[in-house]
Order: sequence, then C-alpha cells, then structure tokens
Amino acid sequence: MQRIVDFLRGWTRLTVCGAFPERAINLFARNGVRFWAVEQRDGQTLCMTVLRRDAARASLLAGRAGCVVQVSARAGLPVFLGRFRRRYAFLAGLALSVLAVALLSGFVLTIEVTGNEQVPDAVILSELRRQGLRPGVYGASLDTRQISLAVAIDLPELSWITVNLHGTRAEVIVRECVPPPPLLEEEGVSDIVAGTDGLILRVDAVEGQALVREGDLAAAGETLISGTVTMEGPEYSGIEPTYLYVRAAGEVRARTWRTVRAAIPVTAQVKRYTGESRTRWSLTVFERRINFYPNGSIPWEKYDKISKSHVLTLPGGQRLPVFLTRETLRRWQPVTASINADAAQTLLRERLSRRLADTVGEDGRILRTDWSARIAGGLLTVTGSAECEEQIGVTTPARKIGETKSQ
Repeated sequence: MQRIVDFLRGWTRLTVCGAFPERAINLFARNGVRFWAVEQRDGQTLCMTVLRRDAARASLLAGRAGCVVQVSARAGLPVFLGRFRRRYAFLAGLALSVLAVALLSGFVLTIEVTGNEQVPDAVILSELRRQGLRPGVYGASLDTRQISLAVAIDLPELSWITVNLHGTRAEVIVRECVPPPPLLEEEGVSDIVAGTDGLILRVDAVEGQALVREGDLAAAGETLISGTVTMEGPEYSGIEPTYLYVRAAGEVRARTWRTVRAAIPVTAQVKRYTGESRTRWSLTVFERRINFYPNGSIPWEKYDKISKSHVLTLPGGQRLPVFLTRETLRRWQPVTASINADAAQTLLRERLSRRLADTVGEDGRILRTDWSARIAGGLLTVTGSAECEEQIGVTTPARKIGETKSQ
C-alpha cells in the first residue's frame, strides 16, 4: 500500500556527494525528510530516494552538510502526467475517458434472464421495460424490489423473480409456476362412446358396464361403456332391476380406417431478382437508432431486406447495447413457375403422415397406408387411406334413466 501511495505522490532519486554524506542523512532525519532505498557507492557518495515534494528541501539540507545533490531519476504519477502538460488534446481525452467510465459504470448496459424454460425471454424483458428496467437506465434510480413485485404480479406464470444489479449488468433470476394437475370430476354420470367407426379389438372397462365386446363393429357416437350399471334381481323373483350410476372409465381399442387428403396448386408465384440492390447502415445506441442514409423510402414495391448486426462486445464476452447494422435491399419481381410434382407430393405425404400420427395419438399405431395422387383443376391432390389401431373411447356426460334435459 505504501508503494502505491509513493507512486501517486511521486518520488525522486538523489545522489549525494561530499566528504561526509552521513551528515546529510542525519539532517534529513532530524528535519522530517523521509528517505529510503539508501545505497552507498563509495566513501563520498550515497544514493537515496525521497518524495518529490521533499527533493528541494533535501538539496538545501545537504548543502548545509557540505554535500552536493544531483537528481538521477524521477518517477510517479505527477511525473507521468507532467509529460503531457502541453498536450492538451490528450489531457482532455484522458479526463473525458475517466469521466465516462465513472458515469457509465452506473448505467445498466445489459440484462440477463436466467431460470425460465416456458416463459420466453422476450416476454420477461418486455415486462421489465414496462416497469422501467431497460438498457441505458441509471441503476441507482431503480427500485429493484418494487420492479420484482410488479413483474411477479403481471406475469402469473412466474412464482418468483429477483433483480440484482452488478455494475453495468442487471441479473434477473426467475422461477416458473408448476401447473397443478387437472382435477378429475368425481360426481355425475358419464358414458364412453366411440369417437369414430371401428372394429373392436379389446374392451377394458374399469368403471361402468361394457356394451360391446371383441369383434363387434362400433359406429361413431355409439356407447361402448355405459355409466348406468343394471343390477338385475334373482331369476324369477319378480324384483324390478335397479341401476347404479357411475362415471364410466376404461379403454376401448379398435381397428379403424381413416382417409386424409391435401392439395397444392401445380403453379406458384416465385421471386426473380432483378439485380438492383441498396445497402444502408445504422447505429443503435441504448435502443436509439441513428441512420446513415438520407431517408427511409424504398423506390421498389417488392424487395427483400437482409439485416446483419455487429454487436459491440467487451473482452470478457459481455455484450453492450451498441451495435452497427447493415441492411441489404434486393429488388425482385413475381413470376409464375411450375412446381416440382415429385417434391410437392413428398411434402404433402409428410404433412398427412404427421396429421395421421396426431389423430391416432401416442398410444395408437398406423398399420398400413396406401397413397394416391392426381392432378386436376390446377391442383395436385394426395390422398392417404390408412389402417390404424387406436383407442376410440371418448368420455361424454350421460343422464340417469328417466331424467330429462330440463332436469
């Protein structure tokens, strides 16, 4: 620490020559002149270091001891700055740089969001901006606790959020809410009906009374598992049957046949570039854009714009809200071209296959698919006929026997 203080004050290396240089050292000590790094070269010469401010007084005291003092070196911050006392532009730039660092270190330059998986960064950053936290804002003026509370209220998807300021970087840590499991209705009566036509392969009735069995054909909307369970009395007892009402539960797997179809025009409008292009540059600082072109009007009706931004990044990898953007505008005109029939047919097949997979669900299987394609009326139509195995039961509300809709 003392070495740092000495550097800030500045120091001078003195060479003291005389018959008795030790007398000069004694005078320095009695008069409060601090010296160090004493080196004796011979019987009449000593070298030592004193503070820059004590150099003149040391010369007078050495003269009283009959010695001659010579300055061999000077160093320290005052000496370094003294070299530029006539370079006013450099001094002004140095002063502005120090001032800029002192001021800019209090502004938020970057915002980092961590801990989110379902809620996008853009949604969180947009809400933070609405609450006053954005690049370029003065950090000391922010109430981070109030901002965290306001964002947590406005974004119910977040269960917890905190904002920490680390110099020019704002760290936003969030925790997302865990959605509660869906509640199962335990009251009322329901049936399981067929969602589509199919050949029954297996019936697993957990609750309720199965009305179909393996090998039956079921039509869409037909009841497969009834929530009304008939309780028959003993044979020949003459007791009227009673009914037990439950929420039907179970699985009914069936073989189904589905048809999917999609069409696409055989001709399409495509782009043909004319070769005309323009390049525009802009600079964005703290979300304020500075355009380096006279006006923003484009003389063409149809064009593509390709933007490429170069972000200013510090050596440590921290990105600053300052970036240079290059925009390339390319003019094009629409022309009519015929599509590649094979590629279009492959594309439609892929989309229809995904639609079939979504229809039968994750536990379903597509056993076989027959494809056909035809061109008519300017359209390429692809049709797929699929044989599937899937769960066709759908839970629907039911009414008790004798109960009407008004009840």
